[in-house]
Amino acid sequence: MTTKPKASIYNLRRKRKGSGDPEARAEAISRIRKATQAPAAANESQTATEIDEIKREGLTGRQLRVARRLAQKNGLAATSDYDAVRLLRKKGIDPFERANLLDLAAEKKRTEGETKDKITIQLPQTFSEAAQTLPGPEMNPAERREIEIKEIQRDIARRRRRKLMALFARLAAFVLLPTLIVGTYFYRYATPMYASDSAFSILQADGGGASFRGFLAGTQYATAQDSVATQEFLESKDALLRLDRDMGFAEIFKQEWIDPIQRLSPDASLEETYKLFKRMITIGYDPSDGIIRMEVAAPSAELAVGLSERLLSYAEETINGLTELKREDQMREARAGFELAQAERRKAQEDLIELQLQGALLDPENVIAGLRGRINALETEIQDKELQLAALLDNLRPNQAKVDGARADIRRLEQVLDELNAQMLDVSAGENSLAQLSVRLQMAQADLIARDMMLQNAMQQMETTRTEANRKVRYLTVSVNPVPSQDPTYPRKFENTILAFLLFAGIYLLISLTASVLREQVSS
Repeated sequence: MTTKPKASIYNLRRKRKGSGDPEARAEAISRIRKATQAPAAANESQTATEIDEIKREGLTGRQLRVARRLAQKNGLAATSDYDAVRLLRKKGIDPFERANLLDLAAEKKRTEGETKDKITIQLPQTFSEAAQTLPGPEMNPAERREIEIKEIQRDIARRRRRKLMALFARLAAFVLLPTLIVGTYFYRYATPMYASDSAFSILQADGGGASFRGFLAGTQYATAQDSVATQEFLESKDALLRLDRDMGFAEIFKQEWIDPIQRLSPDASLEETYKLFKRMITIGYDPSDGIIRMEVAAPSAELAVGLSERLLSYAEETINGLTELKREDQMREARAGFELAQAERRKAQEDLIELQLQGALLDPENVIAGLRGRINALETEIQDKELQLAALLDNLRPNQAKVDGARADIRRLEQVLDELNAQMLDVSAGENSLAQLSVRLQMAQADLIARDMMLQNAMQQMETTRTEANRKVRYLTVSVNPVPSQDPTYPRKFENTILAFLLFAGIYLLISLTASVLREQVSS
């Protein structure tokens, strides 16, 4: 561009101000209007031509939007997206080249400074037109699409690399580093523990009868309840207290050379000691074969064997106590029934003897039977005498002496019969009669016989119960004795490290999935 139009307009305006003639002033004004309208029309036609050329380039919508945003950042008042491209190129900015934000900010600042300088300058000055960046050769849509696809692929690759690096960083921080710490502890700082294994079972002496329990006798199901009770006792605080009292279990794990994680504090409570006890003592019961397996871990092999033997002795004492308790429970009722039967039988015998002493006769039934025999004999003899008297009276002239003698005999026999009947009446009527005494004696004898039978049954029941209790005796048999271990059993360094890795990886995976689900729910 040249400065001639601006200089001529300036001269016309100065001439108009300096001239006092109205016609001259009107002519100057018309010349100024023509001088200003001609370049504006030329600029409009040139702008339309440039916009048409830009439209023929086949720009995409994304490129036009980028040009509009870049024009707004540079303070260019563009009427359309194509006009924004035109203005940017006119200013020397390629709208389709990624520029540094600092360069854009510096360019914007420089443009603002130039604008300020232009505003302050009042006189027209010459300036050199900046070199414009012209667009390159026109590309067909296929090439442009290929370039855009490559740009998108590079952007996706960059984002993938960035996300992959972030993933590796998170895995290193939340999985690998904790696993390294755990592995270092197991390999360098963990105190080796020696374990002693033992196995024992609880057996029953005999089946004891043909009942349903008899069918289960000799199998693992007959002693399952006792096995479970023994296992519960060995895992209880009672066993811990006895073990601590006999062998000082807590003092063993309070030594200074044990690592801090497995070492008990000097003022450790019973609950802390019990937690360590449950970690060091592992007891399992297998109901399929009825064997209880026990593993005891300790800082030395000798201590592990000592603790195992002590726990086995506790288990044997527990089984003996349970057996004695069951025997006492079974024998208690049988013994009480036998004692009651003895007391009742003794009481019945005492009642019989007392009744016999009250009657002063050992057998009142024989006395009554004798009286009845005598009465029957007298009645028979009286009938004979009456028949003789009747025979004598049938004669026309009976012998009076014989008749009187027969009558006297009948009278004497009747007196004796009356006496016997009176005696019989005395012994068979009333509360203290021989008949009543005989009935009471018979009842007492029957009661004594019943008590004898009950006593025999009680004796038989007590013997059966004693036999049954002896057959149900439980005893503990050790199938595997504890043996000192030459190599430490714990810690299992490699297995524990792998387990820690899997544990941390699982926790990280759960947290990542939860965060992803929550992020998706929030963004949706």
